[in-house]
Amino acid sequence: MTTKLPRTLAILLPAALLLSLPAAAQTVPSPSPRARVDQTVGITELSVEYSSPAVKGRKIWGELVPLDKVWRTGANQATKLTVSRDFKFGKTAVPAGSYGLFTIPGEKKWVAVLSADVNAWGSYTYDAAKDLARVELVPEKLAAPRERMTFLFSDTTESSTSLDLEWELLRVRIPISVDTDAQVEAGMAKALEDAWRPHFVAARYLLDSGGDLNRALDYVGRSIAIKPTWWNQWVKAQILGKQGKKKDAQKAAKDALALGKGDKTFETYFAPQIDKALQGWK
Repeated sequence: MTTKLPRTLAILLPAALLLSLPAAAQTVPSPSPRARVDQTVGITELSVEYSSPAVKGRKIWGELVPLDKVWRTGANQATKLTVSRDFKFGKTAVPAGSYGLFTIPGEKKWVAVLSADVNAWGSYTYDAAKDLARVELVPEKLAAPRERMTFLFSDTTESSTSLDLEWELLRVRIPISVDTDAQVEAGMAKALEDAWRPHFVAARYLLDSGGDLNRALDYVGRSIAIKPTWWNQWVKAQILGKQGKKKDAQKAAKDALALGKGDKTFETYFAPQIDKALQGWK
């Protein structure tokens, strides 16, 4: 026997079922979409991440964005500037890293503020004690209006760039510079200092794999000529020991002990091996 539902319930049931279903996720445009701009200056990477509000017919300066007060410089989470190497924000030297970028808009003068607080939401928790650098800016008038607030890099050279903020009919330009020459020199010095490693690695491979010991001795000699270390001196000692040149092996081993003195890893793990080898080469 089939039980029929009352007509009123039969009519209402589908609607009730629909109401009990979970709502589908709705995707709509953000009023202030996230944006990012990147720039390479010499060998330094810079990026700015921000939320980009629109004018939407509103009066921006002095109303939506109050004058002479700290502004997040965008919407939502405060703007973030990331620089891969040490740089100057205006004339202030700043270490590589990520920073909060705030501004204080004014009618005739702006101030750009670089803050250690990189996770601020808006400027509500802004703390002047976390300021790392400030630079005064003179606002310029744009030739054509810009609807969405935008950051862009301009006038980029191998050692400097301008981080420009444009919105409505206004532009301010933040000077950023890096010492590219010094960075390249430091990189070259480090590369040359480490040039001993490839020859050392080749020598150790031949030693460990039972390869040509004369080639291994040649490689380790080149490594030592570039920079004597306990690593290459110890490999040289082992090569000479395998060749039966015990007196030369002892000298190289003692050089390794002298160079490794004060190195905790060396003194803990390798010095005992060298001492044992020296006993065997007597």
